[in-house]
Amino acid sequence: MSAVENVLQQHVLQVASAVEEQLDAEIQQLDELDSDGIEKLREQRLKQMRNEAKARQEWLAKGHGDYEELAEEKEFFGLVKQSPNMVVHFYKDGSPRCKIVDHHLKILAKKHLECRFCKINVERAPFLTERLRIKMIPTLALVKDGITKDYIVGFTDLGNCDDFSTEMLEWRIAQSFAIDYKGDLMNPPDQRKMKKTRLVPKTIRGKEHDDDEDDINDW
Repeated sequence: MSAVENVLQQHVLQVASAVEEQLDAEIQQLDELDSDGIEKLREQRLKQMRNEAKARQEWLAKGHGDYEELAEEKEFFGLVKQSPNMVVHFYKDGSPRCKIVDHHLKILAKKHLECRFCKINVERAPFLTERLRIKMIPTLALVKDGITKDYIVGFTDLGNCDDFSTEMLEWRIAQSFAIDYKGDLMNPPDQRKMKKTRLVPKTIRGKEHDDDEDDINDW
């Protein structure tokens, strides 16, 4: 065995030993809990569950859980003050890919009550479309705490294909921390599709466009 291999092996053993010691300490801590300690953990868990239930009720009261369409721009500015996390789909009638996005967002709206999912027609939102410099459809604006953190333009980040999964869109939205995500943020769920040919999103006027740079805006 070479000196380098020996050093690497020693390092691996040290890391494994440290992890094992940490696990042993946690197990011992649990074993040493008396009835008072167990009761304290139980109360903490019940408090957490009550807070989660209260938050769910508040979200539902604000309209979370449904994928809604905004009739006009001023609705957006009102909602962004109510909901700290929002996903806004800028779409145009007759776009097949906008309908694909609609399908996935309807599912995610019910799953992630902590975030508000909505859409707005670019033709009815000229000021907002211009302010965010929305150039292509579909485009998703990911808003957190009143600030537009990120954009998803077309399907480039979703595997460059029309048949990406809901989980893939969920993972990409989670990159902006607009939703609570339990998965691995480092690795997309649809990795097998990531090498497919890129789809070119369409501009608002319906022409192909390959410029997907948008500025981040706050409200």
